[in-house]
Amino acid sequence: MSGLATLESVRLVTSGIDCEVEHLLGEGGQGSVYEVALRPGGGHFALKWYHREAATHSQWAALETLVDIGAPDPRFLWPIELAGGPAEGFGYLMRLREPRFHEMSDHMARRITPEFRQLATAGLELADSFLQLHSKGLCYRDISFGNVFLDPDTGNVLVCDVDNVGVDGSDGGVLGTHYFMAPEILRWEAMPSTRTDRFSLAVLLFYMFMLHHPLLGKRETEVGCLDAAQLARLLGHDPLFIFDPDDDTNRPVAGEQDNALTFWPLYPQAIRDLFTRSFTEGLRNPMHGRVTEGQWRSALSRLRDAVMTCQWCHQQCFYDVAATGPRRCCNPACRLEIATPPRLAVNGFEIVLDDGAALYPHHLAGRRFDYSAVLASTARHPTYDVSGITNLGDHPWVATTASGATCDVPPAQTVRIAPGTRIDFGTVEGTIRG
Repeated sequence: MSGLATLESVRLVTSGIDCEVEHLLGEGGQGSVYEVALRPGGGHFALKWYHREAATHSQWAALETLVDIGAPDPRFLWPIELAGGPAEGFGYLMRLREPRFHEMSDHMARRITPEFRQLATAGLELADSFLQLHSKGLCYRDISFGNVFLDPDTGNVLVCDVDNVGVDGSDGGVLGTHYFMAPEILRWEAMPSTRTDRFSLAVLLFYMFMLHHPLLGKRETEVGCLDAAQLARLLGHDPLFIFDPDDDTNRPVAGEQDNALTFWPLYPQAIRDLFTRSFTEGLRNPMHGRVTEGQWRSALSRLRDAVMTCQWCHQQCFYDVAATGPRRCCNPACRLEIATPPRLAVNGFEIVLDDGAALYPHHLAGRRFDYSAVLASTARHPTYDVSGITNLGDHPWVATTASGATCDVPPAQTVRIAPGTRIDFGTVEGTIRG
């Protein structure tokens, strides 16, 4: 059985429930994905059904392992239950992808245009997702933007095609996608692992932020035909970061590779330093030189906290604490000087109090990387030219102004954003800086 027909029923292995095919959602190299309804009245899910040549006993065994392990994080579209069987054809049930999620390739082609806050959120969620996966002793093997979906309005992500996930260090049939593969895999010196996943994650993040590949600069333009052999040379046998601080011979070429030239200087130095490490030391020393998922997670959480808005053109930019001199808008059509934004210093963090910023247990409750609830948010007054922080938690705050006046800020109330104001959030105290 190589495909399924509308209204055809397939039985789930463990529960014995029948799922009825409603329509085709998409097709790929391994199989097809259908929307199905569980009968009777069990809701709607997605069913990936393998092509005959891909429905092997080893794939069945791998899926059984993934079902037993369970999803390491809700952002993975993980196998819930197997359907069919190794003899007559099979597939697996998973959650449906919500319509708000778009293919990452839509971002690369500018069919969707998430703002910087959403991109930082997406990077943070990806780093955290793969950290959870790797912490279970698993590797993904094929990280690429072809396997990631993005909600451009929130920055939330989903990771699909998890049927190639395997135990770190085990043999698997998938080596990865060429543009994302670690150099040692392209040189046939290693197989996919957590270490090679880290390289692929760095490439994915660079693509997301810079809309360009980190190793394809001037050398690519000098190649007449970028065939498999040339690609293996540029990405595997002789790779060079396009912004290598010690070798400028592979810089992006103006007029041909403008995305990298445009976006690279817009990011804070701390983010550029991590990319530089990923594609210099990380190229040479796969064991110890690569940026870990935890390091990316920490840096990207701070990147999201650094988003500010130009008061002239309303373009989102980043506040870089390491920058010197006047800060100018990152919009090429504007480039006017931006006023230093107010920031909240709290619990070791510095959060730009830009409209739309939010505070989480990560900031206020000492629970690192817990974004499960919004405890406070910023907004501009609908009538007056002032902004405030609204208490969205369950407990009152106490605010003290620079002049020493105090006031209670109960839930659902707002305190004005003014330099020198101190806020006692109950568990920690923060100070607004100008």
